Amino acid sequence: MSEKLQLSSVTVNCPDAGELADFYARIADGEVTFSHPSWATMKCAGGRVDFQSVDYYAPARWPEQTAMIHLDFLVDDLEEAAQRVVEVGATRFSVQPNIEHCLVFADPVGNPFCLTLLDEVG
Repeated sequence: MSEKLQLSSVTVNCPDAGELADFYARIADGEVTFSHPSWATMKCAGGRVDFQSVDYYAPARWPEQTAMIHLDFLVDDLEEAAQRVVEVGATRFSVQPNIEHCLVFADPVGNPFCLTLLDEVG
């Protein structure tokens, strides 16, 4: 039995893997390192995110139904980062539960993600 168990990436389901990988690469100063109709990979300074095209995709309805997981992006200025992600195609949700340190957005297909000032690790 293998003794190594290491997190490799997080995978996000979506209707078009390549398009969503490109969106996240643009907001995170990353690059799409692999793209296929069913799978794409985006790498940036914070790590790797994979995207999987699925026929059954349905976005969460914020805030009534939250996603099981979401991506957080560490920023140094919430409003400047907010403007940047909206320009690339994100939508800022009207409900913002932690506005003093976190803003919640939807990516182009409706997945929630956050911009945050909090870095619990560093």
